Amino acid sequence: MATILDGKALAAEIDKNTMLEVQKLSDRGITPGLVVILVGHDETSQLYVRNKERRAKKMGFHSVIRNLPETITETELIQIVQKYNTDPTINAILMQLPLPAHINDFHVTMAISPQKDADGFHPLNLGKLILNQANQTPVACTPSGIMEFFKAYNIPLDGKRAVVIGRSAIVGKPMAALLVNANATVTVAHSHTTNLSELTRKADILVVAVGIAHFIKADDVKPGAVVIDVGMDRDVQHKLVGDVDFKEVEKKAAYITPVPRGVGPMTITMLMAQTVSLTKWSSEQDG
Repeated sequence: MATILDGKALAAEIDKNTMLEVQKLSDRGITPGLVVILVGHDETSQLYVRNKERRAKKMGFHSVIRNLPETITETELIQIVQKYNTDPTINAILMQLPLPAHINDFHVTMAISPQKDADGFHPLNLGKLILNQANQTPVACTPSGIMEFFKAYNIPLDGKRAVVIGRSAIVGKPMAALLVNANATVTVAHSHTTNLSELTRKADILVVAVGIAHFIKADDVKPGAVVIDVGMDRDVQHKLVGDVDFKEVEKKAAYITPVPRGVGPMTITMLMAQTVSLTKWSSEQDG
């Protein structure tokens, strides 16, 4: 049976370290500031934002939530982003996605200052990551949380064969870059990939982010593989499940993340840690 990678426990440990860093900043008269911008009334997005706000307040942040109407124009939204770019009390800006169809996500992402990019989605930050020049650069929170699993459980990446299923800028692309930078040999698969199982069965490290419940079965997994499930899906009984058939794959893998209590808790934890990092980097530049 696989070792379960406990995201909730690991997140709690990282949160403790983050709070220590917040205290050090507080001793210098500095409070990390995070603004989360939510456009519209999507229930899932509202839930995510509430969870982020609770965690930020628990950490001792200056936390701002901007709830904006779905009718806001792209120009108006960018003007609000630019206001926070120059706000000295805000160190990190997070734009809750998805945005309404009439707003171009890329245009809004480009408007966020790279030095306040809480999600690490700005092209400048993604470019630095791909070039392996991401020192003092924000990185997408879910992939960076996954890297913390590898570190905490002493899972080697050097020379390993990794397959990332999913090519989004949120998970797939930055995940692949982080693995390449760690000297893994990486294949990025997606909906157009043929003979996917042939790839996954050779993977020492398998990261699955497709958004389809139980997409990966035991037959798709190499014995002794490390399986990271990024999925947050609902089965026919509306139970929260992942992209991986956990019960079956658990018997075959060496390590596996559960859903829930796996990757999910790490994402908000890394957002909090990254907000503190952005605050520290900014204070170093100012000082």
